[in-house]
Order: sequence, then C-alpha cells, then structure tokens
Amino acid sequence: MIEPARATFLLIDMQNGFIDGASPLCIAGAAATVPACAHALAAAREHGLAVLHVRRAYAADGSDVEAVRWEAWAEGGRPLSSADPMSLSCPSELAPAPGEPVVVKPSWSAFFGTDLDVLLRTRGIDTLVLAGTTTPNCVRSTAYDGLARGFNVAVLRDATSSRSPEAQEANLADMEAAGIQLIHTDDFAANGLLHVRDTEGEVARAVALERATQEETEGAADKTNAVVGNPVAP
Repeated sequence: MIEPARATFLLIDMQNGFIDGASPLCIAGAAATVPACAHALAAAREHGLAVLHVRRAYAADGSDVEAVRWEAWAEGGRPLSSADPMSLSCPSELAPAPGEPVVVKPSWSAFFGTDLDVLLRTRGIDTLVLAGTTTPNCVRSTAYDGLARGFNVAVLRDATSSRSPEAQEANLADMEAAGIQLIHTDDFAANGLLHVRDTEGEVARAVALERATQEETEGAADKTNAVVGNPVAP
C-alpha cells in the first residue's frame, strides 16, 4: 500500500470563473461536483495526504489567455483575472487550509511553467490523486504529465467534470487506457490509498530484480569461463 506521506491530493481549477454559470468560461458539470470535491478534500486531509491547490489566473490585459478562448474571455468580463476578482476565488468549502500551497499555472497542465515537479520531489511524493475541472483539459493534461514524470496517478472520477456527460466518460476511458487509475470519492474517503496501485514502484522493483539476476548470471558465467580457461594442475 502507498503511504499517505508519499502522496499529494491536487484540487484543480475549482474557481468561480469555471463554476459560476454566468461566467463565459463556465464548465457545465463543475458546479455539481463541488460537494464531491469538498468530500475528497476532507478525506485527503483526514488520511494524511499533502494537499495542493492548483489555480488559473490571467493577466488583466489578456496577454496570457489561450487564443482559443480569448474572444469569449474578453467579451465576458475578463474572468479569472484582476478585472473580476470574485472569479479567482473558490467556494468556501474548497478553500485552502493554512499551510496548503497554491500553485498558479499559466496553461492547461499544472506542471507547465510551474515549480510543481520540484515541489513534489522535494517532499518525496510519488503518487498524485487528482480532482477538479476540466477532465478533458487541465485534469487530463496534468495526469498525463504526471505519468510522463514517473508518478502514480489516480483521478477521482466523480469529483471531476466536463462540459457534458459524454465528454466526461470518453476522457475518463482514455485516461484509464493510458494507465491512469480511476477511483470513486466514497472509496477514497473510506479507504484512502488502499485501492491505488503503486505501479511505478512495482515496475522499478521488477527491473531492479531482473538486473540483479542478470548480473548474478553473468558473474557466475565469468567464473566458469575463468576456471575452464585456466584449469588447476593436478
């Protein structure tokens, strides 16, 4: 079982700019997942996982807004920037507790343009549990980048959200096929990391064992060859 001290719970982009139905950047399914995200957040704290909050914050002039959403952003009150401070905040039940870091990212993945990787490795983290929005974009890109960096990655399927149920299920299926583990919030709350597999550790140990066996075999062969090549005189 993965020790809680080796895991971090990442709550991604659960801000009013993505949750509020009046926001031009609203994710249709996000508001409905606030209770599940709050449940998962409380469970992570209870089970002793480090908690880290990931946020998006744009420059008020729009210079760092993705081109594909710039028009909607500019015409919709410039959410998730200082032009709309309320959109930057989150529901009170999802607010960081004292000492919980907040990583502000400039793009989709929480690893892109941030010190997240260094922060995790400094703390000896090897397992990530993700919740938040949106599943196809920020959750998925963070999950894939986590896998690429050698972390075990689990996603709480009912504490993540998409623009439609169809998009949600399709993206969850794709992530699972890529090796990202999917668990339910109730399971996480009841069992912590019990059902999260340490895939990275298992493979590392298997590779180390194979190398050790190979070295032992090669060492035995070298000794045999030395004896055959230099027989002891009677």
